[in-house]
Amino acid sequence: MRAAVVTGYGPPEVVDVVEVADPAPGPGQVLVRVEAVAVSAGDARIRGARFPRGFGLPGRLALGWSRPRRPVLGAALSGVVVATGEGVGDLAPGDAVCAMNGTRMGGHAELAVLDGTRVVRLPDGVDHRTAAGLLFGGTTALPYLRDKGRMRLGARVLVVGAGGEVGTSALQVARLLGGDVTAVTHRDNADLVGRLGATTVLDREATDVTALHERFDVVLDTGGTLTPRTGRRLLTPEGRLLLVAADLPQTLQAVGRVQAGPAPERTADVEALLGWAAAGSLRAVVDSEYALDDVVAAHARVDTGRKVGTVLLLPRASR
Repeated sequence: MRAAVVTGYGPPEVVDVVEVADPAPGPGQVLVRVEAVAVSAGDARIRGARFPRGFGLPGRLALGWSRPRRPVLGAALSGVVVATGEGVGDLAPGDAVCAMNGTRMGGHAELAVLDGTRVVRLPDGVDHRTAAGLLFGGTTALPYLRDKGRMRLGARVLVVGAGGEVGTSALQVARLLGGDVTAVTHRDNADLVGRLGATTVLDREATDVTALHERFDVVLDTGGTLTPRTGRRLLTPEGRLLLVAADLPQTLQAVGRVQAGPAPERTADVEALLGWAAAGSLRAVVDSEYALDDVVAAHARVDTGRKVGTVLLLPRASR
């Protein structure tokens, strides 16, 4: 098979499409033909070793010192089951599925091996592009808002960075959980985030978020605009500040009403997201699509910081 292999930490050009041996599923694993996979901000961060402040050393120790220990990135993927390993009895070749594959990644390739416990069938009406476009942002937004943010009906929610892959999911999930959403994004995205459910849209270039007079029950910052100190000022007495892109010092300060840290990748959350998508109430926002041969361009697009929603890689498009 062909796969996009990261040869060392660096710019997009360190990714090279090469022929590698076809993987085989072991016990409890599923082999999937990848139809669509996200090139996420997380993928770009790993490729470039651009870890948040304080996470450089632990990041390299966990992922690989001079290059990624797992050189094929891509955790949020959708595809078709090709084969199953011993002990996987509820899936069969031909099933349309998706998964968040965690630190195993491997999705930037024509074939990927998944942990069978992470695999979720696609419901009717949800295609591979939609599933892959929802997974990364959605599995961050849902547990952050529902669990860390303790969302309740009627909550006033501020989403800072509402145009990205986490932000476009977060404002929709907040609306689905009963919130009234104020979105901060680039003015070019105003119409889009309004259609996605934001009641109020603020231009990030004309708005000093830290100086807003309104107070919110939940503030979710996707990109590091706020700190625990500046974000607390925006909260109601019982409000909660959610820092998705916190650095290490901010993470250590995240206690009580300030929350940060990694989001769990629960299959139940994937199923909830797919259910909303099948019902037409949750939309995958896809910035652009690239063939596997154009993976360098896909990474470059993510690196601009101007993408809207998710960048997708379609590994079979070059065939």
